[in-house]
Amino acid sequence: MTDSVEGVVPEFMMLLQGVIDSPDIPLNVSRSYLQSDTAVKKISGYITKKVASRLEEIFKSDRTDFEAKWDDIKIFIQYGMLTDEKFCDSAMKFMLLKDTEGKFYTLEEYRALIEPLQTDKDGNLVYIYTNDPVAQYNYIQAANGRGYNVLLLDGQLDSHFIGMLESKLEKSRFVRVDSDIVDRLIPKDEDKQSDITAAQRNMMTTIYRSQIPSVDNAEFIVQFEALNAEANPVLITQNEYMRRMKEMAAMQPGMSFYGQLPDSYNLIVNTESPVIKKIFADADAAVANKVAPAAARVDENNAKIAEIRKEATDGKLSDEQQGQVKNLEETIENARHEQETILGEYASANPLVKQTIDLALLANGLLKGRELSDFISRSIKLL
Repeated sequence: MTDSVEGVVPEFMMLLQGVIDSPDIPLNVSRSYLQSDTAVKKISGYITKKVASRLEEIFKSDRTDFEAKWDDIKIFIQYGMLTDEKFCDSAMKFMLLKDTEGKFYTLEEYRALIEPLQTDKDGNLVYIYTNDPVAQYNYIQAANGRGYNVLLLDGQLDSHFIGMLESKLEKSRFVRVDSDIVDRLIPKDEDKQSDITAAQRNMMTTIYRSQIPSVDNAEFIVQFEALNAEANPVLITQNEYMRRMKEMAAMQPGMSFYGQLPDSYNLIVNTESPVIKKIFADADAAVANKVAPAAARVDENNAKIAEIRKEATDGKLSDEQQGQVKNLEETIENARHEQETILGEYASANPLVKQTIDLALLANGLLKGRELSDFISRSIKLL
């Protein structure tokens, strides 16, 4: 009798207790013997099959009790599915998905539930999930408002488990509920394009970027989208791919590169919001003419640089041409700095710009410390 059964019992079942009685294994064996003997491998496979069969039997005979125990046995089943291919194939029949309403579904049941509404324009089935129903409450409500169901995947292994399911389920993908605006979680058709001009986009990008507070280990990309007029003026989303890579990097030392990258957020300005329309109109009236000369200098000098590069021999600039380009680039940089100064001063004096940004940060738990205190004070003044 021994407690050392590595190689006989699959790793994910090491917490189980029981007796293995086999005449095919000698009394005294080495670790290398256990790892290479065919009889041992058959026993290991049999144990896996037996446990999977028993779990399926319990699921079928008393599903209510199985669901009640799911949160306790979930990590055991997930670990088995991630580390043992045969167990995974068997477990696909009885593993459960739980949504934010606390309802349980098998994979087949859930597919039938979401297929009508959660199939994108390319025929992919989109599984929407949350890993923090409190912090992502607003996003969940928006998704539910569209008739979408949201899964609760907040376990220790769920980030890895999601990737495994995507490889197993045909034409299926998982997206976290806050990874994009609700209109794009499940693309149905072409996005409605914002009708702002390039000049307005450049001006408003600078205005909004100048008022984004410093958030530890985070960077923000300003985007403009024509959303529903009733949607929030500004929303924040987090890229699904990069966030997953960082989560996996935290558990796998070999992926430390991703873990060192800052969190990347999209700050989405809703150009259909009445508040944003007002900010745009006010900015056009107050500073558009002031920044126009600097913007013209940028365009003019960029055109000169393009012409110089076009005249270069075999794509190589002469020393004289390089000097010309350098001077023009310095002129462009000065003009851009002039623009940024004018727009930054305007933005800091317009409380609506900062207020819309802070509301979005607050909704994502990213507004803290002095910035949160300033937001509260500003809110009281705006009342």
